[in-house]
Amino acid sequence: MILTIWRHGEAEDGINDRLRQLTSGGRDDVSFGCSQFHAACSVRGIPQPQRILHSPWVRTVQTAEIIAAAFSPCTVAAEQALHPGSEVVAVDAAICAHGTQEHIVVVSHQPLVSAVLDHYLGGVGSVPFLTAGGLVTMSLDMVAPGCGNRVFWAFPPTYKETI
Repeated sequence: MILTIWRHGEAEDGINDRLRQLTSGGRDDVSFGCSQFHAACSVRGIPQPQRILHSPWVRTVQTAEIIAAAFSPCTVAAEQALHPGSEVVAVDAAICAHGTQEHIVVVSHQPLVSAVLDHYLGGVGSVPFLTAGGLVTMSLDMVAPGCGNRVFWAFPPTYKETI
């Protein structure tokens, strides 16, 4: 299985965290990131995403919509397990509920995205801290701790992938 963890794009400030929207720069970064992500996957023979799971919070919904438009057709679904404050075991269950024989993109928030990466890659600091709009793609032998292998990561504004 291929799993990409993508932190939502840059969001506006706001009092109600659930309703914060992407900035225009955040939208632009994610859109550009999609083209770079497509190229990075193509070079490595990685299939395009078939499924996007995201937190129900506005900025992750907007990020997932941008990614879905770039990789149509793919299935998009909100998952409560991806909201800030969730536990990694809930993310495991959400991923398993959607099948593990495809490329899944998970769009969520800090600190959950870093916790999920550490969980699958087997330790803290396996990849740099995911800034807004950043992504990490890995292969997973199974959805379990330490079973992931980093393929590449990329961050705005260039989204130049790094191994």
